[in-house]
Amino acid sequence: MYKASFKAMLLSGGFALALPALASTLTVSSPQDPGSWDPVDTFLVNWSSVATNIYDGLTYRAPDLTLEPGLATSWEQLDEGSRIRFHLRENVTFHNGESFNAESVKFTFDRLMGEEGKKGPQRSNYAAIQSVEVIDPLTVDFHLNAPDPVLLTKLAGYGAMIVPPNYIKEHGEEFFNTHPVGTGPFKFETYEPKVRIDLSAYENHWGGAPKLDHLNYRFISEPSTAVAELQSGRVDLVIPPTIPIGMISTIEDDPKLDVVTTASPTVFALRFNTRDGITKDERVRKALIYGVDRQAIIDSILGGQAAQISSFQSDISFGNDPDMAPLPYDPNKAMQLLKEAGVKPGTKLQIDIRGNDATFSEVAQAVASYLQIVGINATIKPYETNVLLNDIIPSGKTGAMFQQKWGGWTLDYDNTAYFMYHTGEKWNPYDSDSALDEMLESQRSITDRSKREEILQSIARYTADRALEIPLYSQDAIFGISKKVKDFTPVPDNRLRLNEVYVD
Repeated sequence: MYKASFKAMLLSGGFALALPALASTLTVSSPQDPGSWDPVDTFLVNWSSVATNIYDGLTYRAPDLTLEPGLATSWEQLDEGSRIRFHLRENVTFHNGESFNAESVKFTFDRLMGEEGKKGPQRSNYAAIQSVEVIDPLTVDFHLNAPDPVLLTKLAGYGAMIVPPNYIKEHGEEFFNTHPVGTGPFKFETYEPKVRIDLSAYENHWGGAPKLDHLNYRFISEPSTAVAELQSGRVDLVIPPTIPIGMISTIEDDPKLDVVTTASPTVFALRFNTRDGITKDERVRKALIYGVDRQAIIDSILGGQAAQISSFQSDISFGNDPDMAPLPYDPNKAMQLLKEAGVKPGTKLQIDIRGNDATFSEVAQAVASYLQIVGINATIKPYETNVLLNDIIPSGKTGAMFQQKWGGWTLDYDNTAYFMYHTGEKWNPYDSDSALDEMLESQRSITDRSKREEILQSIARYTADRALEIPLYSQDAIFGISKKVKDFTPVPDNRLRLNEVYVD
């Protein structure tokens, strides 16, 4: 009302003044700085929460989980699934003005499947790609080693994000890590490691300019700080997994704020060191599972915002077996198995967790209390998240048990199982099982959906029988949001595309 009256006054005074539009800014609290913005470097969901706005893939998975055209307008499967032809979008440019074309696609995947991709965790996820052939400036063929039933979904995220060849060649890999350039709706402005990354609208985006002028992310690992910043108005949106269950009511009681939740593929487990110490023994691992009342933890700590899992996947994962029941809480059975394995009462055991995850810290304390009942003296060791994920786990330096949280962003069990259980994978530092490797590899090229689902369910049962982890729960995605934020749609996998959002 004030702005309209002021403008009318200026016009009635015999002159007109061009008033600049007020800049629209959305500030998001994210709990983790991934440390690199290169698509080949990470699997962290907090990378994707930001980078989904910087980059585009050939395909795009919408919030309703439907697969849509991205930088490819259409595609066709040829040669019985061993070749996919992509028809590319015209008149697309990267943020630096460089043209997007078939050469960009080839460069992206040659890089991903080459030496640069070898340094990160992404390459094996795209192992079906043998080569990319440029047919003409707007057509590429993907030649596959074998059909991959999940490939089109994989092309919508992480390592498959299309990167600018000339920019990377000119500035180098290290510069690209901290100065990302893509074709997405927002372009990079500034980055202060472990503090913030600021983006601005890319007016020339092929899908149209975003409704926001600026999209800023602050890295706030402490949940109470993030919620306080939301209450003060210095943050407009707090994304998972920041908000502890116990702080939901604090947000709901604030008339300026809302809590928005949605089903999520995110699962939590305490995985075992199967190579060393007492957890090398399968009987001990099963005893520790029997010894923890997971449903009580869900009810008392998670406020019902989670569901118990029987394998390391949620019920919206392709490969989940609804008839598979988790091992029950049975402390007597736990003590019996520990005795059979020769584990003496009072034996010590270390649980490694992410130090910034307040809710899981409570879960870990509850687990330790339950293990105390069956004679195990568990201690909890918190780590800075990046240290745990990038150093401690991959190098096999954990305690007997360690926290593993996984998003399973393709909503397909392969995306979890292959990286958790296959020999030599980054997230599997301890175990090697040739029979399991064979099962994991066999399902990757099967296009018969029912047959492939059967194998995935067999993998879930096999890993549960071997007790490779304590499968704890799948947790809803919980967002805290200012009521000033409009047209926000929560997504199950936290890959937030914020080009249609605006701030009132």
